[in-house]
Amino acid sequence: MLPLQELNIYIKQCGLPTGLVELIKIRVSQLNGCAYCLQLHTKEAREQGESEQRIYLLSAWREVSFYTEHEQAALEWAEVLTFISENNVTDQLFKRMRQLFQEKELADLSALIGLINSWNRFAISFKYLYP
Repeated sequence: MLPLQELNIYIKQCGLPTGLVELIKIRVSQLNGCAYCLQLHTKEAREQGESEQRIYLLSAWREVSFYTEHEQAALEWAEVLTFISENNVTDQLFKRMRQLFQEKELADLSALIGLINSWNRFAISFKYLYP
């Protein structure tokens, strides 16, 4: 668990926008069906100033216009990486990501996605209960 905690600390100070970090944590937790993490990260997103509307409609992000281009790309990246065995990273998606994000930002975003996927798996398999 210590490496995950250390990666958590790194992600908090890596320079990714806090709002984006929370949106990614929520979306990946939705995809994995982790109630514990959903409750935790929606609370944190609210505390960081995220709107209820953006939180509520996150699962339908493609259908609404209030997520930025960077957020939309990051959400798509999160979905593809979360279901990597079912989705390939297409050349088109990779090119788009490289246009919108610097190499370090994309690496940090990918590390964040791997991190929340790991936390989701721990929370689900160890039966963390929704508080």
